[in-house]
Amino acid sequence: MNESGGDQRLTVDFCGMHFATPLVLLSGCVGFGEEYTRVAGYSNREVGAICLKGTTLEPRLGNPAHRVYETPAGMLNAIGLQNPGAHKVADSILPELDFSETRYIANVSGSTVEEYIEVTRIFDDSPIDAIEINISCPNVKEGGVAFGNDPHMSARVVEACRAVTAKPIITKLSPNQTDIAENARRCIEAGTDGFAVINTLMGMAIDIERRVPHIGNNQGGLSGPAIKPIAVLKTHQVYQVAKAHGVPIIGQGGVASAEDALEFLIAGAAAVGVGTALFYDPLILARINAGLRAYLDRHDLDHIGQVTGSLALHGSVSACG
Repeated sequence: MNESGGDQRLTVDFCGMHFATPLVLLSGCVGFGEEYTRVAGYSNREVGAICLKGTTLEPRLGNPAHRVYETPAGMLNAIGLQNPGAHKVADSILPELDFSETRYIANVSGSTVEEYIEVTRIFDDSPIDAIEINISCPNVKEGGVAFGNDPHMSARVVEACRAVTAKPIITKLSPNQTDIAENARRCIEAGTDGFAVINTLMGMAIDIERRVPHIGNNQGGLSGPAIKPIAVLKTHQVYQVAKAHGVPIIGQGGVASAEDALEFLIAGAAAVGVGTALFYDPLILARINAGLRAYLDRHDLDHIGQVTGSLALHGSVSACG
């Protein structure tokens, strides 16, 4: 990998992969990678890894319009996993990517356990660096949420995918569930190598004049700064389970600054996902990394890994505030 000019203090080893920085570009926000890497000013030195768009076995047209709606401090989206299908991605898109530039992570989605297995098989026989299992998509009518909110089903999907690939598996956890820590524990037992915490929250926005939802799918996934406090908490809850097993976490949800990224790292994340912020500032990664370097200087730290899991909780406090 070309790391000329990179800062070794920001490098991360994640599930056996070397990231140039802790920052990961999230699935659905940069297409299949080539859309983002050709943006003027892009530098692979600022990116740890790129998660490709969610991919199913067969092509999907996605949900009806409207698919995106801006909300206060956030964004609702219900794309519906529009994609050309796993064979097309593997045969036509992956050969166009420069795997010497950064790490590329496939995002596997499905409506059945069997579909997850088949898509994982296809990516296992490809140059992809790792596989993210999307068991928590809130804007498709089958699969997704049903798998992600049930610890037994989550573990079943992970176990099935684990059986057909030797590549690192990163399980993307849903915040729309009762006990995310228990779900994480079950996924660790099933063989996951890492976690992405969290996916979007379910949300709705209503056109008050027409009295219909703004989103054609009625509901969608809420992302952006509005969800960050929830995402930080969920990251810390998963970290309490994962740290004993050495299972790393990509913390994500509303990251738009170095301060946001540091919250996730302190809460227990080894890497940090950036998504919605890329839509209004495609080159935000450079500023986030600069802020991380400044933080290391300010606190006389040698490496960003020293920040991970460094949260010192207060004594016994009421959960009700």
